[in-house]
Amino acid sequence: MATWFDESRLDDDAVLEVGDGRLRALAEAGARVRRAADDAAGATAEAVRRAEELDRPRAVVAAGPDSRLLRAVLEPWCPVPFVAWPAPALPGWAGSLDLVVVLAPDGVDTGSASAVAEAVRRGCQVVVACPPGSLVAEHAAGRWSTILPSATRDQLATAVVVLEYLHRVSLGPDADADQVADALDQVAIACSPHRDLAVNPAKMLAIALADANPLVWGGSVLAARAARRVAESVRRASGQTALAGDAEHLLPVLEAARPRDVFDDPFAEGDSERRPILLVLDDGAEDPVVREQRGRLQAAAAARGIRVETVTTDAPTEVARYASLLLSGTYAAEYLRIGLVED
Repeated sequence: MATWFDESRLDDDAVLEVGDGRLRALAEAGARVRRAADDAAGATAEAVRRAEELDRPRAVVAAGPDSRLLRAVLEPWCPVPFVAWPAPALPGWAGSLDLVVVLAPDGVDTGSASAVAEAVRRGCQVVVACPPGSLVAEHAAGRWSTILPSATRDQLATAVVVLEYLHRVSLGPDADADQVADALDQVAIACSPHRDLAVNPAKMLAIALADANPLVWGGSVLAARAARRVAESVRRASGQTALAGDAEHLLPVLEAARPRDVFDDPFAEGDSERRPILLVLDDGAEDPVVREQRGRLQAAAAARGIRVETVTTDAPTEVARYASLLLSGTYAAEYLRIGLVED
């Protein structure tokens, strides 16, 4: 069964109403961050007070399957050794001198519960963000444990709660929840379904992605993580190929593309080749290595007539910029889903 993209659906109120649930969830991302921060404010203040009575931990272990986001934020910044440990256990060396942090937005993951229980048994300092009364919360009960209550079931909102705590105890960068929420709100306004194609960047990006194989790249650690999440969203929305990777992974794909022939008839029968499109997630990182890699990718794309799309953000903090890029790409993926129809 053939699938094609109908861009008129992106401005069709009846069609958009069918997808209102998904779009509404994206629009409420900022509200979820604010709610999570408010719910955990008291527990966070208490955790900070307790931390002031203890020595700085020897190391920080981010445990559980959601630890990779914390790694992307903390690895370049944390003043003590930091390790992300997504397995349902802890490193053999982790003990009473170390801090174990766990993100468990749903609170039902058995791997996270196992890691928390082991941390408590070893006498580690433990900070867990999860719903109160959940499986993970039950396993977190201990003398040196703190539960930061989170009822949003949202990974980003839960991560912001933990990152705010780590910032206040001088173990992480500033991740002000209000700034993250404001950045998400700005994206939601710009990409609202009520804004038509001419002024909606997410709808325009969805059109660009519809007949291409996206190659998604972000230069900084957090932008690269956003790129992987956006590529995953595109694959889920469309069932199409979408790759995210470092410059050395994407360059061979760009260089192997057939140069565009200006005399090709895009409507000719049998001309169904899906060409790559380079999607750059630019969070403003101006590291020389990032600039050099971006230049190589863009030059390779230009040499073969490959389209380049760039998503930018001017949010004030690293986490806010990550959130902005991720939500922008996720909106585009959702509009891609809406525009695809089957014959």
